[in-house]
Amino acid sequence: MTAMTPCPDRPGLLPRLSSTHVPRKSLSEPLVASEARVKLLCAPAGSGKSALFAECFLQAPAECRLHWLPLAGATMDTAQLCECLAQALGLPVTDESSLLAHLARLQTPTWLFLDDYCRVPNPELDQLLDRLLNASSPLLHLWLNGRRRPHCNWPRLLLDDELYEFDAQALVFTDIDVRQLLSHLPDPLAARTAREVIQRSGGWCAGVRITLLERCEWARRHAAPGRAGTLLDYLEYELFGTLTPELAQAWRVLAHLPRFNARLCAHLFGDTVGAECLPLLLDLGCFIEPWEQSSDWLQIFPPLARLVRDEPWAQGRSWHRRACQWFAAEQDWPMAFAQAMQAGEFEAAVSSLQHLNFEHVLQGSNAQLLLALHDQQGEALSLGTPQSVGLVTTALLFAGRFDQAQACIEQLARFVPQPLACQQRQLIARWQVLRGWLLHLRGDGLPAREHFLQAQIGLDPQAWALKVLCLIGQTQQALLAGDLTSAQWINRQALCVARAQGSLVFEGLLELDHAQILEQRGAPHRADHLLDAVQALLDKPGQDFSALLGRIALRRGRLALRMGFDEQAAEHFQAGLEAGLRNHDKQVLYGFLGKACLAANQGDYGEAFMQLRDAERIMQQRHIPDTVYRGVLLQTSCQFWLQQGRPELAHEVLTRVLRHFSGPQAKQAPPATLELIPRLEYLLVLTEVYLGRAQDPQARLREMIAQAQRCEMHALETELHLVLAEVVWLSADRPQARALLQEGIERVACWRAQQALRELCLRQPDLVRGAIQSPEQVAPPITMAEETVLSQRELEVLELIAQGYSNQQIAEQLFISLHTVKTHSRRIHSKLGVQRRTQAVAKAKLMGVMN
Repeated sequence: MTAMTPCPDRPGLLPRLSSTHVPRKSLSEPLVASEARVKLLCAPAGSGKSALFAECFLQAPAECRLHWLPLAGATMDTAQLCECLAQALGLPVTDESSLLAHLARLQTPTWLFLDDYCRVPNPELDQLLDRLLNASSPLLHLWLNGRRRPHCNWPRLLLDDELYEFDAQALVFTDIDVRQLLSHLPDPLAARTAREVIQRSGGWCAGVRITLLERCEWARRHAAPGRAGTLLDYLEYELFGTLTPELAQAWRVLAHLPRFNARLCAHLFGDTVGAECLPLLLDLGCFIEPWEQSSDWLQIFPPLARLVRDEPWAQGRSWHRRACQWFAAEQDWPMAFAQAMQAGEFEAAVSSLQHLNFEHVLQGSNAQLLLALHDQQGEALSLGTPQSVGLVTTALLFAGRFDQAQACIEQLARFVPQPLACQQRQLIARWQVLRGWLLHLRGDGLPAREHFLQAQIGLDPQAWALKVLCLIGQTQQALLAGDLTSAQWINRQALCVARAQGSLVFEGLLELDHAQILEQRGAPHRADHLLDAVQALLDKPGQDFSALLGRIALRRGRLALRMGFDEQAAEHFQAGLEAGLRNHDKQVLYGFLGKACLAANQGDYGEAFMQLRDAERIMQQRHIPDTVYRGVLLQTSCQFWLQQGRPELAHEVLTRVLRHFSGPQAKQAPPATLELIPRLEYLLVLTEVYLGRAQDPQARLREMIAQAQRCEMHALETELHLVLAEVVWLSADRPQARALLQEGIERVACWRAQQALRELCLRQPDLVRGAIQSPEQVAPPITMAEETVLSQRELEVLELIAQGYSNQQIAEQLFISLHTVKTHSRRIHSKLGVQRRTQAVAKAKLMGVMN
């Protein structure tokens, strides 16, 4: 409801808008302009219904008579409503027949606003409203808002074009709306605060206002002393105060469930109460909405559900136990597992794991639940099965908890021997896969590769998921060795298996590796297009792949940063960081690193080093081995120190870190940082040049360039060319330095390496200033891939053609028919304007479609 105030040029009391009201002309203007004589708006409490109608009230034409009737959601009988209407209209009579007769004879355009109509079901009152709608004059425009939809003959009004029913979802605030309330803040802080407010409140009007009062980062720093918990107080009064104790308890139970339907409610609350409570809660506008656009499943409005879940709940275990039983009976095993964990029924949770597979680890909140299961019942896992041990180990590896993963893998020995030879062989293969991944992530490349190869030999055909895990490991091993061709070949093999099994999780993981291959080959734009398509595939209603989407966002952030799109990079890094922290993903490291690089690009090294410290603190808090993060953190720090003119500090650190990656006990770089060792090496060359200690730095860099060229790592090659230009510049050979810089700038434009040029600008602005005003001026070439001339499948066919495959071999490799391959080939020839396969490959390379 809005406050009321007298107005000299209008009779009666009029609605008064808040001093911080955000005008919403895009909503009010269509309502005011509509010729429908009934405007209906139903939405939960605090959605801004009254404020929107008040805005419309104040925009009414001058010739209209306006009447605002604040009903406050009160329960009343028909006589009381007639009396209130008569008072608002200034009539001396209050009986129904006289009131309806007056409304039927209206000769002046009249707008009647019924604000906050009766909140509880009231058939008699609804029938009176229906009679009023039928009998009133066409000059009467009725504006009705409330929490529930009255039971009237709305279809007739709709068919007669007399009803404008406003979509309550349109009332949700956007970050643009919120930023209007933050005009007192600088733009960057206002944008960050608006995003935080929307994330916490879901755009719900009252939630936005309360969040601004007490919950967002800016508000917490500037809050006046006062009592917290405003949102809880609001709910207690506006929601629970209108419900019976039974309905209030049912609502609290449902708020603790990710999703529910009528059948689950019947199981939880009994056939009679359960059948009645959900329709009642829906009718009362109790913040219940469809779950993921489902026609069957519902959820409590997530911001309010999160608020309720944060409160102590003594009865929670018994309700979660009931929900677990129902989901298990429905064979919805991921939900049964989650509810068992919420109920503290660890035996039931371990039992549910027998019905899950490796894909489920990256779905929903399963990763963090598996970690919680290990932390609370680690010993009990040994009483489960190899399947449960494997799932928990996968979650530990995902989180970077390698020591615990090793102990978990060793528990597989408890299941030896198996009763049958084939089962024994599968158990050993499972152990080899998990052991191989542990070694791979720890940087022990050779033994990891051996485990992957041996596991593949022992795996049965139905163990396709373990086979794909082996192939993913081998792909990343090839990438770390700089063998991009082998990496792509293995990656494509695995992708065919994953697609044949319909596994979106494994397809997403494999395309992440494919994106790394494209990035190294100097095609970050193609990598980003690929991941954008994968993200669209995964981010659909009814699916929860947030852990995997977090990794995709982090990778897209790095691609955007590489190409010089800082604003896009910041959005991706933030989204990936939030998802990674929520799912305990060790790769949150790269979100912090990305934000640090963005800060350094702006010259804000204080913020940059703060991001690095935050990354280190998170890694240490979560007991992640320093082999995962130490090298790349120090490499990034050295990069910043060189930009600040502190080569002494960088030289000492680089010398120490590189020892870790050299010698007989050398470790591989972490799989997500393929360029770590070459970057450490060229940064060391730079520091030695700065300090006057370098021995033949140009020859060392040219050898590194040659190695990058042999590996077709064009992104790294571009960075090295720019470093070579810098070294020559520092040797005072200015003409050669400018020539090398010009060549490097051409490579930057060709291979989309704007960030490398920006880093050179930060180290040596005088060198770059003569050739170009700013790195943003290096415009990347427009390629056919960007214009989407060739589809993703056509690109795959063309790449296999380039490798010399026949049409039949391409069909077998991509699991498509020979006719489909020929169709793709004809389309490729037509789009590229060529007639032969060799011409298609040559022209595609020339135009940047493929490398």
